[in-house]
Amino acid sequence: MTQTGLPPGAGDVLAHRIARYACEFDAEALPEAVTAYVGQRLLDSLACMVGAYDAGPVRIAREIAAQVPVDQAGVFGRAARTTPDLAAFANGVMVRFLDYNDGYMGKEPGHPSDNIPACIAVAQAEGASMREFVASVVIAYEIQMRLQDAASLNRRGWDHVGFILPACAAAVSRLMGLDVTRTTEAINLAINGHIPMRQVRSGTLSDWKGCSAANAARNAVFAAGLARAGMTGPSPVFEGEMGFFRQVTGPFALDVDTFGNPANGDYAILRSLTKTFPTNGELHTAIWAAIGLRDRIPDPAAIRAIRIETSEFNARVLADAEKWHPTTRETADHSLPYNVARALIDGDITLDSYRPESIADPLVRALMVLTEVTEAPELTALFPNLLANRVTVELASGEHCTSEVRTGPGGREQPMRDTDFARKFGKMAAPHLDTAAQEAVLAFVTTLEDQTGFDPLFDAMKGDRQS
Repeated sequence: MTQTGLPPGAGDVLAHRIARYACEFDAEALPEAVTAYVGQRLLDSLACMVGAYDAGPVRIAREIAAQVPVDQAGVFGRAARTTPDLAAFANGVMVRFLDYNDGYMGKEPGHPSDNIPACIAVAQAEGASMREFVASVVIAYEIQMRLQDAASLNRRGWDHVGFILPACAAAVSRLMGLDVTRTTEAINLAINGHIPMRQVRSGTLSDWKGCSAANAARNAVFAAGLARAGMTGPSPVFEGEMGFFRQVTGPFALDVDTFGNPANGDYAILRSLTKTFPTNGELHTAIWAAIGLRDRIPDPAAIRAIRIETSEFNARVLADAEKWHPTTRETADHSLPYNVARALIDGDITLDSYRPESIADPLVRALMVLTEVTEAPELTALFPNLLANRVTVELASGEHCTSEVRTGPGGREQPMRDTDFARKFGKMAAPHLDTAAQEAVLAFVTTLEDQTGFDPLFDAMKGDRQS
């Protein structure tokens, strides 16, 4: 009989089952398609990172990391190193700040690539093989996305990054070489002390909108370190009288035995979505719909009315009161009426769409006044399998133009290709990295499994920064 060091019955609890999955995960049996997805998501994350190099919250995160100069894990865009938890935070802020990284919508939205910076930091600090790094990313995606499918956090007032806590704790525990018992404790510690409130995505959105996920990953790395040292955490953290089910989500079922494995080939990462616009993923199809109408509108000033029909989630989350009067980048990139109006004016959504002068543009404000957002039950019925939106524009001539888009580039039906990710990286990197550095990054990702460490990637991503 296997000795686990757990109390009787503890092996049946969800945290232990998740830990066992992470520890027993077969890194050598990963299909080539799954490994390729990891490379694509890594390059996508690097594009988001370099595009956010000059953002205020990123500068703050780098400064905090610089206060602890330890030669363990790198921070992208600077030469010095720091602790794995602070590197996970600083790099995680870079990935998330532009709202341009990948996503997934189940009962709860989320961005599984938020785990990648923590996996890099711990792999670097532990000297883990690249195969183990790839496995840790797949594990993190698997756990987070399965939890997203199982339960909603936002409906009960909690932030979706709460699911990063167990996912990232399990993934980095694997990289640290922890056994099932200590990985279980890492999950217990990560969850119990760090449940984030949904207020981060309610009202006028602040800098913390782009930092909350990074902080969850940082807490997960710290929890795994505590567990490695022998710290135990509250248990059973999911099923307990004051645990996650009762206090946060309500009860839900999660069959860990059906998680992605060589026998079923059903790895969750293959269902993750990527972004073609630096904005909320659920409104991408509304942007595509507006762009599709742009050629039929000779002059945006001729628009008399705009009607956006959408899902219940979008109407509730992306068209609440504050989204009609955005004053910050974070609020604007989550505003359904703003993004449709901006796309009707410009025929595109870019980083410049969220500059202060763009947000304050009198024309975009005028179009938002003319906009109505309503739930369409038939679009809600498609959700979350299809993130559909319908946009109708009425012109001064009396003509009505309608475009409904149910999926688009980056969706499951139209996945981005290697060339698309390379193009996205090049666009984000151009202001910061020269051609040689960009080519070095692409070469690293293309030969990911042959790499023996992350130093060449950090060197290339540094550009001419020395601090």
